Amino acid sequence: MFRSRKYRVDNEQVVLAVTILLVLFVIVLTSTATFCLSGVFIVGMFLISALMIRSHHRALMQTAKRVTPIQTPKMAMLVEECASKLQPGDVETYLVKKDQMNAYTFGLSDPKALVVYTPMISVMGPGELKFIIGHEMGHVALGHTWLNTIVGGLAGIPAPFGAAVVLYATFRWWNRMCEFSADRAGLLACGDLNLAVSALVKLAAPNIRSQQEFERALAVLDAQDDQVNNRLAEVFQTHPMLIRRIEKLREYARTEEYRWLQAGVNRNVGQQAGSPMPTGQTREDPRPVATPPEPQEQPKSPEERWPWLKPKDNE
Repeated sequence: MFRSRKYRVDNEQVVLAVTILLVLFVIVLTSTATFCLSGVFIVGMFLISALMIRSHHRALMQTAKRVTPIQTPKMAMLVEECASKLQPGDVETYLVKKDQMNAYTFGLSDPKALVVYTPMISVMGPGELKFIIGHEMGHVALGHTWLNTIVGGLAGIPAPFGAAVVLYATFRWWNRMCEFSADRAGLLACGDLNLAVSALVKLAAPNIRSQQEFERALAVLDAQDDQVNNRLAEVFQTHPMLIRRIEKLREYARTEEYRWLQAGVNRNVGQQAGSPMPTGQTREDPRPVATPPEPQEQPKSPEERWPWLKPKDNE
């Protein structure tokens, strides 16, 4: 079974190391009392995070719908395919009814929880959903889920105001590097750059129905990084601007590393390198299938459903 984490962004671990070193530097420069307080604070933050995660998981069990082959067969197939490709470990997926376009993971121990809000299912097609699911599984596979809890506690230690701002900004820098890495995992899961880009654009403009609307939404996103205030605000945000994520994915999709990794993860589901993954193919049944397992109508390709997904000649 092919299993690789080479899709991690090169700078991600460097930024993580810088964050931890800055924390240690701040602790060393402070007094002994502050040093002791910092240790207590870090342990306290970790315990509070663990309790909050446990409470959140209990609440999730009461309100969310677990993704299983019996209750949600189509979604379960997508989850199984992404898990087969990325090998993230033990993950349970849940659907939550909430009027928001969002998905996230949490958990310090296995199984990790992957939560998808139901509007994502109604807005996105199967390939786009695989990008979203793969993105979250990438967070799990690369250790972001538990590292975020620990590093967040470190970055929040008591410190002078200036040092606290630097620590917080560095932590957010690492968060953004993690998002770039997880986007690469999402691309490997869906296997199609156009679908990955479409999924990201729909996070900001979920109601697009034509190529013209898509291009207008993309133009709006493209203009965001031209404004200085947006660039400054990004320094303290957990996610990069969407246009930056799209540009990074386009760059990565041109590399030999991506092509090698895509061929490897495709083999996990019995898929030939470079061929689109048929909906419904799973790890237990790696043979190619011609049609989805529960056809309601003649299936259409993503390009037929959404013309804006067609690659442009200049790309």
